[in-house]
Amino acid sequence: MTSRRDNRTLIRKGAALIAAVLLAATTLSACTKTDDEATTLESLREKGTVTVAFANEAPYSFEKDGDVTGGTIALHREVFKRLGVPNLKGVKTDWGGLIPGLNAKRYDLVSAGMSITPERCGQAAFSVPEINYTTALMVKPGNPMNLSNMDSVKKSGAKLAAMTGAIEADYAKELSIPNTMLVKDQQSGIDAVNSGRADVFALTAVSLKYAKDNTPGLNVEVTKPFIAVINGKEQNPAGATVFRKQDTSLRDAYNAEVKKILSDPAEYMRILGPFGFTKENIPDPSLTTEQLCSGK
Repeated sequence: MTSRRDNRTLIRKGAALIAAVLLAATTLSACTKTDDEATTLESLREKGTVTVAFANEAPYSFEKDGDVTGGTIALHREVFKRLGVPNLKGVKTDWGGLIPGLNAKRYDLVSAGMSITPERCGQAAFSVPEINYTTALMVKPGNPMNLSNMDSVKKSGAKLAAMTGAIEADYAKELSIPNTMLVKDQQSGIDAVNSGRADVFALTAVSLKYAKDNTPGLNVEVTKPFIAVINGKEQNPAGATVFRKQDTSLRDAYNAEVKKILSDPAEYMRILGPFGFTKENIPDPSLTTEQLCSGK
């Protein structure tokens, strides 16, 4: 026969179990709410710091002398300073991990001049176009395979290096270029050509020119810039700042401020000019994020 003491013990244990289950459910609910909660300008102002991801691709965003710098970093420092967020912190991330890390809330936005594409628009939200750019090829001295664009790479059978997740890797896939070597970052692509493991490295023209001009002893050549043609259509890539889809108010506040810089060529050049960007990199005002997201 069960005693009253045993009954009281069972009741206490049952109550403790129920309390533990309720606490776990509450904690899980709180965590889920935090993960889904939008990052707002107000929350960044309270912290005083915006945290950005960068892929260490010069001259967009890269490390130098222990600090993060570059054209997009300078742009973001300026915009967020105007928005009342005085500090910027960088988190170095492989290119292919930029958007996944953003959606995991490891940082507030991506500062990498990332091209706006339909696939990426399905994963994240983009600002207005900020940087218009062309493609170039880094090749061995003398350009022995006479490479000039992506089609010439395919026809020559050259071994191509391209960054994982970068638009040049997409070009290679669309054109079915064989022998494509995917590398994690800009320096790995440069090293692949320099060491002979790859014949050519495709990247934005401004990136390759900056690397050539600012790396003493780098024994390579950079071809003239070109616009890639895929399935008979000229590509018109434009880079932008990347936000999480739920952070629409933060993106809208950012857009309102960055548009002032984009409409003022002198101000644009003051901020991005020191990193090799020119007025030609300012996107046409008629080019919209919506157009690029739709693939038109």
